[in-house]
Parts: sequence; structure tokens; C-alpha cells
Amino acid sequence: MPLLPAALLFTTLLSPPADRFSWPLPPPHPVVRAFEAPASAFGPGHRGVDLSSPAGTPVLAAGDATVVFAGAVAARTLVSLQHRNGLRTTYEPIAPAVTAGRPIRRGEVIGHLQAGHCPAPCLHWGARRGHAYLDPLRLVSSGRVRLLPLAAPT
Repeated sequence: MPLLPAALLFTTLLSPPADRFSWPLPPPHPVVRAFEAPASAFGPGHRGVDLSSPAGTPVLAAGDATVVFAGAVAARTLVSLQHRNGLRTTYEPIAPAVTAGRPIRRGEVIGHLQAGHCPAPCLHWGARRGHAYLDPLRLVSSGRVRLLPLAAPT
């Protein structure tokens, strides 16, 4: 088996596959409030996750999509992206850098984080398919921890 140059190996291991999603903010990714599925369609819950980051941080498209909305809803501005298979992700509060109808690639800047959702600035990142709200963290992690063995010393 040929050896890969270290840079290529790390790029291959750290880059998500083309059909995967990536984090909507640069690292680190502190979750300040987790997803809480509602018990019923109109019941209480937290239909997304809140990720802490400074105001002005670039917000990135989590996956390839089309912008379906970018603008104000009530007192907040947000961006909503339509992905394959009926998945829609939302990002708020952000100052949009995109407009509706535009195709977007994973990792592309869609806006900049604004204060206003949490006591300290945070991004509310939501995901849903149809009317079902999903935990967006499942887009970037399987939730399973896998430990790999250390290489044997040479």
C-alpha cells in the first residue's frame, strides 16, 4: 500500500465527505443549549442547538444547499437553506450575506453572527425534514465515540 504524504492524509481524515455536513461556525463549538424535541407539534422544546461564538463570527453553510430565505422574521434576521432529501437548516440571528434562490456550497459564508439570541452571542442552528425537527448535531456527529489505537513505536 503506498504511503500518503502527511498533509494529504490529514486533509483526507479531517475533511467531511461531499455528502456530509460540517459545523456552521469555526472551532471551537461550545454548545450552550442542546436540542430538546417537543413532545407534540406545538409543545415546549428547543428546536435546535445554541452554539456560543463572538458577534461578527462568520456563519457557514453546513452543507450544499439553496438559500430559501434570508432576512428578518419578527425582531431577528436569519438564513434558511434547503438541502437534498427535504432537509432544511436555519441559522439565527445573523446578518445575511446571501439572498434567496442562490446555490450555496458547504463551508461558504452565509452571514455573520449577531447578538440577541442568548445572554452572550450564540448561533441558534436548527434542522428539520418536513414538519419533524431534528437535532442538528446529528448532522456533524454520529454521537458515537471511537478510539483508535496508537501506532506502535518504531
